[in-house]
Amino acid sequence: MRVPVLIVGGGYAGLSAATMLAWRGVDVMLVERHASTSIQPKAYGLNPRAVELLRPVPGLEAELGAIRQGVGEDMRIAIAASLTDPNPEILLDTNTSPLPAHLSPAPYLGAPQAEIERVLRRRAEELGADLRFSTELVSMEQDDDGVTALIRADSAETTVRADYVIAADGYHSPIRTALRIPTSGKGVLNHMHAIMFDADLGGLVNDGEVTLWYLRNDTFTGVFITGTGVGAHVLGLNAESKVADFDAVEMIRLGVGVPDLDVALLDTTTFTIAHVLADTYRAGRVFLAGDAAHTMPPTGGQGGSTALQDGCDLAWRLWLVVSGQADPAFLDSYDAERRPVGELTADAQLANLGFRMPAAQRVDYPEPIEDPFAVILGYRYRSAAILSEPDDDGLPMEDPRVPTGRPGSRAPHVVLDWDGRPISALDLFGSGFVLLAGPYGQQWVDAGRAVRDRLGVRLAPHRIGGELLDVEGVWQERYGVGGSGAVLVRPDGYIAWRSHGADLDPVGTLESALGRILSLF
Repeated sequence: MRVPVLIVGGGYAGLSAATMLAWRGVDVMLVERHASTSIQPKAYGLNPRAVELLRPVPGLEAELGAIRQGVGEDMRIAIAASLTDPNPEILLDTNTSPLPAHLSPAPYLGAPQAEIERVLRRRAEELGADLRFSTELVSMEQDDDGVTALIRADSAETTVRADYVIAADGYHSPIRTALRIPTSGKGVLNHMHAIMFDADLGGLVNDGEVTLWYLRNDTFTGVFITGTGVGAHVLGLNAESKVADFDAVEMIRLGVGVPDLDVALLDTTTFTIAHVLADTYRAGRVFLAGDAAHTMPPTGGQGGSTALQDGCDLAWRLWLVVSGQADPAFLDSYDAERRPVGELTADAQLANLGFRMPAAQRVDYPEPIEDPFAVILGYRYRSAAILSEPDDDGLPMEDPRVPTGRPGSRAPHVVLDWDGRPISALDLFGSGFVLLAGPYGQQWVDAGRAVRDRLGVRLAPHRIGGELLDVEGVWQERYGVGGSGAVLVRPDGYIAWRSHGADLDPVGTLESALGRILSLF
């Protein structure tokens, strides 16, 4: 059996990669040792950048949004002894605060990971992905031409030959271990026991008002999320708490603050809180994604979104290569771009954890990043797939409220009119490269068509002021070009190259730029 891409692991990274690969027409197989997607709610919420990457799949954003009907936009943080504490300390989690409207058309998606995973699984299968649960990877060997994997399901073993493998196999990552990829970071920080249960909390919490409770009492410390719109609840207890089955109900009653609460236990699990970073995301034809690449503390809530972005990112890069539009060397840009972002995000989460610790325990922890929006929407890429400008400042982030349009930055949201229909500039991105030219940049549109045919690359050229109208008159400012300039945007919505104005040889200039980006020459 042969497939272009084999994915190991059915969490956020694996399912998002499978969905986006299948949507792009790439045959993909995913194997997951568990019988289904997660039962436990796991991480909560996806940030707007993660949602932006899923938006190109028709109807997917709406389907995901339906999960959270009746759930508030904001997440509150409450520090209390129990849910019935009369004097909880209430804070607003800025990581889930609504973005200013001019930054993105995508919302913060307030929903449990388990619910989102189920939607991704269903959509991936509808698009033709071969998802095999209760199936484990037994062994794997790679050579210059591909990867040979042995998988097992119900004692039956099958050999799969793949061009590339995505290792989305979690924090412990047997694939990362087998490849002897070293890791760094602070390592294991704690262990948490998660108790999933059903109970009537009516009158104790407000339905639709999402609250992350940090519980601190004489018996245990832990976390509790309420108001998500999901029937089951989860109490997370630090490992030093005793949570054997016989006292789990008592722990729940203590956390809720109702001694005689009627409780039905549904599931228990233990997970590790850690700060572990892979030293490389690529080993030959194998790519690490999600927790296999970067395990981070949950403080800040960006781990799930980062994992999902890894999967989406690998999908468009692998599609370009397996379809012949890019040279295999182009795939080196995945590690060059995503690893710094993974480290940045993991360190920000670690800093959030340290900020909530006593000062004496905060030694060697980084300082919190003041602007979470910069981590979410302002991170910048640098690699051979980005043609940076000579005056690039080298900073890892920019303020997304004041976009620069520089190569390596996320293409800003701008409201456009397309044949009388309002759209976001972001609605143009996802299915291939997009060339946006200014009102006087018709030469770039013509060049885009010529280069598209010469290189055989999926490229859609548009002229602002032509079929696309700049409703608010801000496109040139936000993209940093003149009326005769042009911007080349990648399938992930990141700017790869731009010209501030006209060019004496637009075809040659654009062909050279796109060829270098795709490692064609």
